[in-house]
Amino acid sequence: MACKKKLYAFRPDAEFVESYRTKRRDRQEPCDPVSLERGVRQLLADKVSGNMVGLWLLIPEHLRLGTWDLLCGWTGMAPNTVQPRLALQLVNEAALCVTGIRQARTLSQKGFELANGLSFVASDHAIHDLLGVHTVAEAEALQVALGRIRRASGHYAGQLLAIDPHHLRSYAKRQTRRHRHKENEAAAKTTGTFFCLDADSEEPLAFTIGTYARTATQATPGLLSLAEAILMPEKGKVTVLADKEHCTVELFNHAAQHTYFDLLIPQPSSPALLRQLKETPAEAFHSPWVGFAAATRPYRFTHGQGEFPLYQIVQRCGENPAAYSFKGFLSTRRDDALYSLIDSYPKRWHLEEFFNANQALGWKRAGTLNLNIRYGHMTMALIAEAAIHQLRKRLRLPMAQWDAGHLAKDFLKGLEGDIRVTDDTILVTYYNAPQAEHLRPHYENLPEKLAKEKIQPQVPWLYNFKLDFRFR
Repeated sequence: MACKKKLYAFRPDAEFVESYRTKRRDRQEPCDPVSLERGVRQLLADKVSGNMVGLWLLIPEHLRLGTWDLLCGWTGMAPNTVQPRLALQLVNEAALCVTGIRQARTLSQKGFELANGLSFVASDHAIHDLLGVHTVAEAEALQVALGRIRRASGHYAGQLLAIDPHHLRSYAKRQTRRHRHKENEAAAKTTGTFFCLDADSEEPLAFTIGTYARTATQATPGLLSLAEAILMPEKGKVTVLADKEHCTVELFNHAAQHTYFDLLIPQPSSPALLRQLKETPAEAFHSPWVGFAAATRPYRFTHGQGEFPLYQIVQRCGENPAAYSFKGFLSTRRDDALYSLIDSYPKRWHLEEFFNANQALGWKRAGTLNLNIRYGHMTMALIAEAAIHQLRKRLRLPMAQWDAGHLAKDFLKGLEGDIRVTDDTILVTYYNAPQAEHLRPHYENLPEKLAKEKIQPQVPWLYNFKLDFRFR
């Protein structure tokens, strides 16, 4: 019986990475620069046909975002190495909303691995090793770099920010503090994440992460530092909206002394606070319509507050004095109380809408509490969300408003087609694609369109091939 000697495996400089070929088969793949290029070119020469070629519509958005430069900077490796490609695999996995063990996903041989500049799908172990060597600080630097690109691209209005914790159910075996998501549910292990969202455009800026033992007061200063590094705001131009758990003297002191942000936070209801609000003189309220009134007055915490002005906004609902209900808000800026309560603060709920629509990208569950791995994995999902946001602008309703899971299932993983090379261009052909007539003007003759936008049409992780699309 003839046997393949595979002498390349015994080269002194040979590099290998574990990959999943099928559900039942894994193998070591050579990952030195020459082998990577040879594998990709061989796949392109063989042609690829599959149902994941919809993912290739994100490649132009990655070129516009500068994703490849971001990933090369995060890994600290040269563009011809395997590490940036493994990071791009993570980004595209997030875009597809895939969870669980990679070996069970059968992502290979469908056009997925080639979109990452690879001829294979890397295993859990290889991805774990990639994420484990990069620190929390490196992930935060990547968030800042991505955020500045998005700010320059007009993704953020930059006037109202919303911050809020988001509890990810954790499946770690280690002992952690438990959190009850609903009153009728048992307490479960969670990982505490803290997100910052632009409340006008409903797009995320950054996040921080920790165990659930970390309080909102402890996590928010770091989150505000990331947002400030991204937006670089002027004093008094940006207001941060938060929830009751952020209403602490320590947080107001930090915002006033160390940031350029203003805060608008509701006060936790208590009998003492309600008595104080009820004592507000009736003439202090301004009522624009029946059943609603607001008043503003100076406020100071009992102890611990620094030397900065603080204002209490009193909200009164009801028309019968015997049935009035009151609510208090604290703000570091004396603004129009009615505008703050009616127009600004309700936008904080866009954060909940964002979680409902996009948590499937990688912010729904946590398999480990290794912070290096969690930060890196969730930051890759942040890049995927940015690319999907740009893709949505090129889609029509209702597809443009689908949540991330629906878009991944029925569009990114739902388009069938083939991939082949013509001269120096990779040609992706879609058959019976939805909204084909609408997509043609955006994607056919793509190199010329990118050149007009002052973007290099060559795809660096695909060895400088250009990319074009056809719809049939």
